[in-house]
Amino acid sequence: MDSFMAAAIAEARQGLSEGGIPIGSVLVKDGKIIGRGHNKRLQDNDPVTHAEIDCLRNAGRIGKYDDTVLYSTLMPCYLCAGAVVQFGIKKVIAGESETFAGAREFMESHGVETIDLNLDECKQLMKDFIAQKPQLWNEDIGK
Repeated sequence: MDSFMAAAIAEARQGLSEGGIPIGSVLVKDGKIIGRGHNKRLQDNDPVTHAEIDCLRNAGRIGKYDDTVLYSTLMPCYLCAGAVVQFGIKKVIAGESETFAGAREFMESHGVETIDLNLDECKQLMKDFIAQKPQLWNEDIGK
């Protein structure tokens, strides 16, 4: 596992330690992390503060995004995939898509390269959370 996915996992664990949903994300440009975030829907009482959105907010305005890579512990949902497409991010690396398929086809149909690392650590974080708090998870994914 590379250091960028490790940083995204650290963000997911930070969110979990705050009582939130364990999904983390980092934005990388020129080999450096320029933004970090984690799902804060519960902490901030904000339905759109998904990990990728928090990450983009924390990166701030950078002008062009076509030379960035977004790492996320979970395949991005349609909300976050929409942000990826809107800002022209060309590559997304996800820790897993087994517990939630996300919007991979949507991103790929808009020219975004998506890579699913299928990491056991990411899957276990989500499986444990979903088993313990299924109602919160279903709210997060709009069920």
